[in-house]
Amino acid sequence: MVFLPPVLIVRNPSTNPYFNLAAEEYLLKNFDEDIFMLWRNENTVVVGKHQNALSEVNMTYARANHVNVARRLSGGGTVFHDSGNLNFTFIGNTREGDEIKVDFAYFTLPIIEVLQTMGVQATLSGRNDLLIDGMKFSGNAEHVYRQKKRTLHHGTLLFDSRIENLSAALKVDPLKYTDKSVKSFRSKVTNISNHLPSPMHIDAFHERVVDYMAARYEDVAFYTFTTDDIAAITELEKSKYGTWEWIFGYSPKYKFQNIVSTTVGDISIELEVEKGLIQSYDISGDTYDTTAWDAVLKQLINCRHFPEDIELLLSSDVAANALKPATANELIAGLF
Repeated sequence: MVFLPPVLIVRNPSTNPYFNLAAEEYLLKNFDEDIFMLWRNENTVVVGKHQNALSEVNMTYARANHVNVARRLSGGGTVFHDSGNLNFTFIGNTREGDEIKVDFAYFTLPIIEVLQTMGVQATLSGRNDLLIDGMKFSGNAEHVYRQKKRTLHHGTLLFDSRIENLSAALKVDPLKYTDKSVKSFRSKVTNISNHLPSPMHIDAFHERVVDYMAARYEDVAFYTFTTDDIAAITELEKSKYGTWEWIFGYSPKYKFQNIVSTTVGDISIELEVEKGLIQSYDISGDTYDTTAWDAVLKQLINCRHFPEDIELLLSSDVAANALKPATANELIAGLF
């Protein structure tokens, strides 16, 4: 695969993760040119297409700290975006006669090259991550659009991200979830800024990368989204990328298991969940009123396995008569 002119460098000032993920799909499917785009998101955990969002994201932390949860078009593992992270996107056409394929080495090479011009030595790992001194600063993933023989490659560039926030947002007990989803591999991470010979602001880094790409390819044109582009991307954001059905409901079928200590004793919880909806439950304990609780728990069937929905369910009048407020809150916490 080789970039052929013309190459569009798309300027995208949006920090809305749902708009930005929709923009990638829009560019992939509606444009014919090879494309490079550099962009940023506000605080967001982005899961891969084939992952179980709840098993990857610390929802308690995400809700308390206003961290968005999003799902991208490509597979692979979960990544964390904040204002100290840049995301890069390459969209490349397959030359006539060639077979369409994924090619992580090809698409990450320009990133390795531009970092070398700044005195930073980066390498591509076997997991398709980019590393500095053995530490990850870039997670990468690809998606093939076979109808037009185009490949979407995107990756993160941790520049001066808050690593402690990244760790907290992705801290989940993996033993609670049993499924066939793609699992993330946790690596030791680092920021690019820690390895630069001299300090640099992320905005200056952004421009250095863009300038390098503009010089690397022939017949480069800069592109800004038109009013029609924005309308189409926004529609895709509303109909797909910003929806619960895509972010959480798209997760593979899974089993959730937990034991939670409450004011009425230890309670064992098992849920079967499909398309984000609870299909069956087994909640048992030695000391709670089974008859009273069952009137509440039967409402879990076809309820979304999602904090807001469970909270609404357990705050109903029926629940209030069966559960003490403290017990309801303990049960809610135990269901995630």
